[in-house]
Amino acid sequence: MTRDEVLQEFRESGAILEGHFILSSGLRSSIFLQKARVFMYPDRTEKLCKALAEKVRDANLGQIDYIVSPALGGLIPGYETARHLKVPAMWVEREGGEFRLRRFELPKGSRVIVVEDIISTGLSSRETVEALKGMGAEVLAVACLIDRSAGEADASVPIVALAEYKVPAYQPDNLPPELEAIPAVKPGSRGLS
Repeated sequence: MTRDEVLQEFRESGAILEGHFILSSGLRSSIFLQKARVFMYPDRTEKLCKALAEKVRDANLGQIDYIVSPALGGLIPGYETARHLKVPAMWVEREGGEFRLRRFELPKGSRVIVVEDIISTGLSSRETVEALKGMGAEVLAVACLIDRSAGEADASVPIVALAEYKVPAYQPDNLPPELEAIPAVKPGSRGLS
């Protein structure tokens, strides 16, 4: 899939929102990618994740034993990408503020790809990678549907993105006037209790 085809799936799902948004990273943006609206449609999700699986295969990372995703946002694309790669899918969850595999056991030395929905700064990806390395896994890469940073995010391992979509993001104390004039909303899942 091309970048434009990926973004078209998001557009047709009503998943590219405009306004003043607080991202999971705490940064602010005039664009929010509401991937839940894409994941409502199994056919769209399958198409995107099948293409992501192909991109992971084309990256020649060698044998992959598991896909591991951060909950909540990575669950659906992680599962669907794992299905196309024909490997098991697991997920990490926050426990005491840190990611843990609460429901699974990961054999030491497992070769893992972390699958995310959307990467902005790479924070949750890095936290997932570090948690998995702490369990003795070899993390080969992070794969995502969209890299909002267009290659600038730091996941601490290579990033395989189905599409890059550079969206400006701002510190809360350094907003452009058009964002300052609009109330901020937080549509993401981080910070929910």
